[in-house]
Amino acid sequence: MPAKEKVRIYHNPRCGTSRTVLGMLTESGAEPEVVEYLKTGWSREILNEILTRSGLTPKDILRKKEPLAKELGLEKAADKAILDAMIANPILVERPIVVAPRGTVVCRPAERVWEVVSRG
Repeated sequence: MPAKEKVRIYHNPRCGTSRTVLGMLTESGAEPEVVEYLKTGWSREILNEILTRSGLTPKDILRKKEPLAKELGLEKAADKAILDAMIANPILVERPIVVAPRGTVVCRPAERVWEVVSRG
């Protein structure tokens, strides 16, 4: 039997997509480390690691539907300003984000999780 994949999900339990992805991970046999980022917050180091591993930019992981993003004018902001805002307001980061040995992905839609995690 293959070893369990080490998987981390940056999770918001109030988000339906995040709950769906967590369920998909569990059903696949993964035992994900669940990080409720609204409680723990973000550090610049963690966000930079996610961006580096995923090949995305701060704009790519910005939760554009979040009213605060519009209020702060982040759609046209520089990367540093977006990261600063995400650290100050964790809700601004799109969710869920899954970090696995095969890569890092924002799971929107939820099925994107299979790009980095093997099905059970």
